[in-house]
Amino acid sequence: MPEDQGMRRSARRQWLWIAAAVVAVAAVVTTLVVVVPHGSGPDADPTAGGRDVATRKTVEQAFPGGLAHQPSAVNQPGIRERQARAAGHDDTAAQIARIADQPIATWLTNTSRSETRATIRAVVRNAEQQRATPVFVLYTVPDRDCGSYSKGGTTDDAYLPWVRSAVRAMAGSGAVVLVEPDAIAQIQNCQRLRDSRLPLLRKAVDALTGHGLTVYLDGGNENRVPTATMADWLRQAGVDQVQGFFTNVSNFYRVDQERAYADELADAIGGDPHFVIDVSRNGQGWRGTWCNPEGAGLGQAPHVTGGSSRLDALLWVKTPGLSDGTCNGGPAAGQWWESYALGLVENRKRD
Repeated sequence: MPEDQGMRRSARRQWLWIAAAVVAVAAVVTTLVVVVPHGSGPDADPTAGGRDVATRKTVEQAFPGGLAHQPSAVNQPGIRERQARAAGHDDTAAQIARIADQPIATWLTNTSRSETRATIRAVVRNAEQQRATPVFVLYTVPDRDCGSYSKGGTTDDAYLPWVRSAVRAMAGSGAVVLVEPDAIAQIQNCQRLRDSRLPLLRKAVDALTGHGLTVYLDGGNENRVPTATMADWLRQAGVDQVQGFFTNVSNFYRVDQERAYADELADAIGGDPHFVIDVSRNGQGWRGTWCNPEGAGLGQAPHVTGGSSRLDALLWVKTPGLSDGTCNGGPAAGQWWESYALGLVENRKRD
């Protein structure tokens, strides 16, 4: 074989090897680009585990203008205060006013879509006049309260249409929305909810996102569900796509206890979720039961925090004076119980 022909063949073989190596490297790079999950780059939150996590709002973005007061037609303690004054019971009215004069969350429990929209619009208009943020509580999930004192809710096929209808009325309002107290925590002791509840709430989260609302999911409280379990359930329910979670709703645990629990839960979830705490009736702390305990008192005044931590606000979510159910001498859940309301005022936390 002539020397120059052999050299040419040797050169061709070298170029073939080089080309093959380039193709192999390109294939590896392509594979890496495909399999690296979104959010796992050098700037990603290492606690999020590579999940797609929504950016959380600042306190100023979540609660612009602070907390709005309810309109008079919706404020149940305010209605009772006016009735007491009309009956000449000025001392009672003055005590009830200590509840009525605070910003309280508005619970949406009516399964009628049209009536729910009317309530939302009235609350939103009132909040706009105050240039403050309304807080709503969605509370119509199917099999609500697992058939206990607050049983009810929509049918399975009506829930998501109800949520979407409510969202249409809230859209663009900047409202804060607390989604279904007890709905997640109650899975712990109501096994029939285990397979259906979390996927349903995830669909509700999908309906709520993208409309300028600030959404929190049920985080239970410090004494209900193991933290790791609650973190897993919250992720399944879509907490990565909302502002965070709420704790202590309709319960009585002190702020320092609930805040420690909420921080631990946020760490377990990863991705820096924020939280709010219900302080409406925790002025005397835990009283041995969650259902109309004796000696309970109003907590500190609801307010938005300074924004230096994951705690966004201390809220009055439960309306003080409404019964937890027919326990400890109370009327049906959600009914006004004046003697209990006055006891809450008497035992209130004093600064």
